[in-house]
Amino acid sequence: MNINIYYGGRGLIEDSTIYVIHKLTEVLEELRVNVTRYNLYEEKNGIAMLPKTLKEADGVILAVNVEWLGIGGFMQQFLDSCWLYADKEQLEKLYMLPVVIATAGGEREAEGYLVRAWEVLGGVALDGIRAYVEDHIEFETNKTYSLMIEKYAEQLYKAVNQKTKMLPGSNFHMNRQLLKGSFNNLTPQENEQLSVYVSDDTYVKKQKEDIEELAQIFKGMLSNKEEDNEDILPKLVEHYHSIKDTDAVYEIAFTDSDKILTTEMKNGKLNCFYGKGTNNVDVEVKLPSAVMKKVIAGNTTMQMAFMSGELTAKGNFSLLRIFDQAFPFK
Repeated sequence: MNINIYYGGRGLIEDSTIYVIHKLTEVLEELRVNVTRYNLYEEKNGIAMLPKTLKEADGVILAVNVEWLGIGGFMQQFLDSCWLYADKEQLEKLYMLPVVIATAGGEREAEGYLVRAWEVLGGVALDGIRAYVEDHIEFETNKTYSLMIEKYAEQLYKAVNQKTKMLPGSNFHMNRQLLKGSFNNLTPQENEQLSVYVSDDTYVKKQKEDIEELAQIFKGMLSNKEEDNEDILPKLVEHYHSIKDTDAVYEIAFTDSDKILTTEMKNGKLNCFYGKGTNNVDVEVKLPSAVMKKVIAGNTTMQMAFMSGELTAKGNFSLLRIFDQAFPFK
């Protein structure tokens, strides 16, 4: 029997997810199971190729650490790659045990997300391990918790070994109907080859250069629309609501123009202007003007746009929520 573990955390010493993985591995290896672990943070340049590792697996463990919200970028990227490149017939045979350890709450939501994602992919999800850990030493030295984790390892072993049947559920079939148009018509071999291309830095770089060239062409054609950004700054000033003891510098770059909007909040005062600021930037945001206008119109928030992929950010992500509090457009 082969079990693959995919760990989506950052590999921090205080991450109790690693302890749970070790405990599960110990029990499974005692049962003569071949366990292979993939640390996604070490495989970040080749995550698109990891779905092919599922071909030899009888079951998988998806393990994540919730540091603030959601399952993390590495695990999301892996699941996206499974959706795009994995052999769907192979996935239907795989049992998945979710492991979610939270240090900031949200473990139930993260586990539910993993379960739903796996069911949409066609796999079978088992009842998983989820826990909120405030003190990792106390958690890892608790014998009762250790025994409970061992039971989950035995549960996974029995499910895979006995090919446990599950009662029918609506999630998989409903999503296959709703998302039918999203499936590509490539064979498993073609999907695997496509994942190789995606992981090839040279190929990806050439694609990015081509896209950038096209983007520059369209920028020239649409340059007259840059004036639309001029009404953003007054709206920010108008809706600013100072937050006590909160200093932050945001650098907002618009991907459809060369404009950069810098927003500095210090001592309850707002300094907002076009161009790069002199202070250290806490968060760098890149987004189209249309998304920024949605934020100003109150149709979305910075944090929601980040979670949905409508914008990218670098720096202290938690300050996106502060931005939404400082500028309550709704």
